Amino acid sequence: KLTILNDKGRVWTMVAGGGASVVYADTVADYGWGHELANYGEYSGAPSTEETFVYAKTLLSLMMKYKHPEGKFLIIGGGIANFTDVAATFTGLIKALEHYSSDIKEHKIQIWIRRAGPNYVEGLRKVKAASDKLGLGLKVYGPETHITAVIPMALGLMEALPEPDLSQACGPPVRKMIPGAGSKPSTQKPAPPASTHTIVTATPETTSIVFGMQNRAVQGMLDFDFMCKRKKPSVEAM
Repeated sequence: KLTILNDKGRVWTMVAGGGASVVYADTVADYGWGHELANYGEYSGAPSTEETFVYAKTLLSLMMKYKHPEGKFLIIGGGIANFTDVAATFTGLIKALEHYSSDIKEHKIQIWIRRAGPNYVEGLRKVKAASDKLGLGLKVYGPETHITAVIPMALGLMEALPEPDLSQACGPPVRKMIPGAGSKPSTQKPAPPASTHTIVTATPETTSIVFGMQNRAVQGMLDFDFMCKRKKPSVEAM
């Protein structure tokens, strides 16, 4: 999906997932940059390398339709993918960056990435290596960074966090709160003291109904059922 909102806008997004794309667009607006939001779109459903290349190439070509003296921002993000191969999609992204590398520099386009999911470390390593080779100065983050933290960092509203060590997969996320636009003190009650977990959230008989024809996701669930020797498939219906 790709909808152009303002073809002269400075803030462009390339987000994986319908829910994440809405969150990114809302966050840009929350920080007072809604008037500069150029597009709304998302790519998901485990796109191939070629499909990602075409999508990224199209987006970059639209970004370069008009120049802005202060440059532009391309924010590439998403949540933690379930079955999309991040390395495969980023291979397509790298092809697009190579194709437009000189134009990206000419138009002063800053690119910020936050991505996680299957093979995300390999994907981030590849795109960072390509950035260093092409001299594009990409900032790259994984699941250790809050899903939308790249937005205020890209827009210069908060200090950029150190990029992660991509020599190995990161451990559990350690995140600091990021300042929200017009945020109010929390009225939420403190969590109760820790106790033994007694709530049963799922059993070997628990099943699910999958909305939409998510064939690859369902196949992955059924494969996992088989490996676990589950007697009853975990998917009830699609």
